[in-house]
Amino acid sequence: MTASPTTASAFDRAMMQRCLTLARRALGRTAPNPMVGAVIVNGGEVVGEGFHPKAGEPHAEVFALRQAGDRARGATAYVSLEPCNHFGRTPPCSQALVKAGVAKVVVGVVDPNPKVGGGGIKTLQDAGVEVVVGVEEADCRALNEGFIHRILYKRPIGLLKYAMTLDGKIASTTGHSTWVTGEPARARVHHLRYACDAVVVGSNTVRHDNPRLTCHADTEENAPNPLRVVLSRSLDLPDTARLWDTATAPTLVVTQTGVRPEFQASLRDRGVEVVECAAVEPGAVMDLLYDRGALSVLWECGGALAARAIASGVIQKTIAFIAPKIIGGAIAPTPVADLGLDRMDAAIELERVRGYPVGGDWAIEGYLPERCWRRRGA
Repeated sequence: MTASPTTASAFDRAMMQRCLTLARRALGRTAPNPMVGAVIVNGGEVVGEGFHPKAGEPHAEVFALRQAGDRARGATAYVSLEPCNHFGRTPPCSQALVKAGVAKVVVGVVDPNPKVGGGGIKTLQDAGVEVVVGVEEADCRALNEGFIHRILYKRPIGLLKYAMTLDGKIASTTGHSTWVTGEPARARVHHLRYACDAVVVGSNTVRHDNPRLTCHADTEENAPNPLRVVLSRSLDLPDTARLWDTATAPTLVVTQTGVRPEFQASLRDRGVEVVECAAVEPGAVMDLLYDRGALSVLWECGGALAARAIASGVIQKTIAFIAPKIIGGAIAPTPVADLGLDRMDAAIELERVRGYPVGGDWAIEGYLPERCWRRRGA
């Protein structure tokens, strides 16, 4: 059942890459569902294509089968994620493929849910459909890493993003930070935002940077803006912050119970949602966002909150944009504040690291070891 580089043809890989291209059309729109693309091929010709646009809408296989019509009979279906085998908002796609009479199904990756993974494949095989699994699997997993993490660990995946100078500063000693990196790097951040379901900042970022945390129009036409989340225990926040304008993007403020009720009321009057918590901690916020269906959460916070987020185990991946400039300053802020690590051999060493140029800057991204974030009982 498992494909290998020797059994998967170049055509199979090309069709699976086409599935991924289709799936990306719904980037940032499918939560809590995954992004999925499907292609139907008959006689070497693509006769149907589709992708899952958002939760509650038909799945990718349904759109592809509709387009293929009668030409689906005897065809090969390519799908980036195992066809579902259960009744939810929509009927099972595995049964739809069987009913359409496809002869073969090529799957990118098995459903990550250990309770249901393999069920769709078994339904297909029991009906006499040939199934091949694992074509372009690494790319299929990467596309839906937020969905996979959510299923396995009951939390959204957490991404920590920051921009810094070559000497590790995110601002000058006066707090000035406009701009650390160039326009191409900032455009990449806009892309990150619309690929995530929420973006988190703390009080200091709101006070000092007054961000919008939206996706710019040139990122992609009609790009969805993420939920903007502010963590503030004291609600020591300005009355005129850009985040309080909810006409283009929603804003959620998480604060301590009973703090500044008049200011809370003022925010609510402007369309800002305010949630009171007994403890304003990163873990509690991620649990809240999980309950709201989030797959991926981007942390664009300052060093103090970044350190709390890492220590709380809510960060799985970091993305650092590094500008080839030096500003110095013994007290200039750094991306991550004190983690309580006093020896270099205690430093967190990232895994699966890759670096690439972004305009005149560089990006380095990598994953924190599982021991740094794995929750007990997850």
